[in-house]
Amino acid sequence: MSKIAEVKAKVEAGKTKLVPGLVQEALDQGNAAEDILQAMVDSMGVVGDKFSTGEIFVPEMLIAAKAMSKGVEVLKPLMASDGASSLGTCVIGTVAGDLHDIGKNLVSMMIESAGFNMVDLGVDVPANGFVDAIKANENVTLVACSGLLTTTMPALKEAVETIKASGLTGFKVIVGGAPVTPEYAAEIGADGYAPDAGSAAVKSKELVTA
Repeated sequence: MSKIAEVKAKVEAGKTKLVPGLVQEALDQGNAAEDILQAMVDSMGVVGDKFSTGEIFVPEMLIAAKAMSKGVEVLKPLMASDGASSLGTCVIGTVAGDLHDIGKNLVSMMIESAGFNMVDLGVDVPANGFVDAIKANENVTLVACSGLLTTTMPALKEAVETIKASGLTGFKVIVGGAPVTPEYAAEIGADGYAPDAGSAAVKSKELVTA
């Protein structure tokens, strides 16, 4: 088994303590940081699929994400030196009235692993909070709004509409959360929608590089 395959397997299994060492070993063998990162993103994709089909649950998914983030920490200095790999800044937050952050944290981790610098506004973020963050940070290319309650769907709509009406440009808006559908995302004017963390990373990259 190649070191990269080993990294992939251990991320999938959530072996947080083993992943950083394996990532370093893979680097020492001459593997590119991007290839190692891609392997970890792929394994989180597998984890995401297993989660979607009910084969594993939130705790396992979070452990795998944590294992990946430990691996990403080893790669970060190398990735940072390669400025081209950065896709800009992503502002992320859970909309007003919603205090859920597990899904949002997972999505944040995945989007970061795709090559974005993250600005996490936390939970219960008012619509203007997103706008202020876009103004306060450089090179914002993506805004990710999360809502996990049906009751906060109007807040999600308000957030997207406020961001779009702000007159600020140069970024795309992606939304997600349990009650959100692709149709609803389109209806409220979002540029993209992702059903889970794995696809959020893929979609975010697509939106920004398209």
